[in-house]
Amino acid sequence: MTLLKKIGEIPLSARIALVVLGLNFIIILFAPMIAPYSQETLVGDVWEAPGKEFILGTDQVGRDLFSRLVYGARNTITIAIFITFVAFFVGSLLGFMATVLGGWVDELLSRTVDILMAFPTLIFALIALSILGPSTINLVIIISLLTSTRVYRLARALAMDINVLDFVEVARLRRDNIAWIMGREILPNALPPLIAEFGLRFCFVFLFISSLSFLGLGIQPPAADWGAMVRENAGAISYGIAIPLYPAACIAQLTVCTNLVVDWFLNLSSGRINDEL
Repeated sequence: MTLLKKIGEIPLSARIALVVLGLNFIIILFAPMIAPYSQETLVGDVWEAPGKEFILGTDQVGRDLFSRLVYGARNTITIAIFITFVAFFVGSLLGFMATVLGGWVDELLSRTVDILMAFPTLIFALIALSILGPSTINLVIIISLLTSTRVYRLARALAMDINVLDFVEVARLRRDNIAWIMGREILPNALPPLIAEFGLRFCFVFLFISSLSFLGLGIQPPAADWGAMVRENAGAISYGIAIPLYPAACIAQLTVCTNLVVDWFLNLSSGRINDEL
């Protein structure tokens, strides 16, 4: 009964979003079993209409569009999640260190972050990928670096508020080491806003990867990516073929559903839902 009551308290929009996100992750885990063809195999003519053999038709070179969408989910979402985890680990760690150590460490890290944030993210990524080359490793490093600066700002601000509380002062008087203070005193109290920010940053990273792929500097072919699929099939619109709309709709549904879940979590962590109930 308790579980059913908790589920009943979740807003309808968040419930729908959780179901859709769950379906996305099932697709990621079981992509080879769900997709009828591989992401690289040429199986038909160019832009074939949907039918029994091809559920959504074929793309600009004759690959099965449904299979490409399935593998695109696996490629794009997996990389976006990995980048977000790396960015949050680095950003949170440095933000907490800057607060606890203070002095020149805080000044050095904060000024470095200010310099990186002074550049528009898309322009910085385009220049860096043009110089280093559009590989997956370079994509992960560059976007992780850019995203970690935003996480650093949030983590440092949260840690600044927590660092002056009594239980942190007690930990210092006990001569607890820095790792203990950051991991056992500051982190648990900073988790709710960090978790909410994780969802928002995941959306940013996911859309950023899709944008770079649309421009030809993201995930490289023949690997499937929703952003690249929009660009590759854009010419179909001139012939009244809706193929580019399918990957665009996939990008939209993941972004909207993630934001709905983050919004519900923010309301939950702030206590607004309990107050309303």
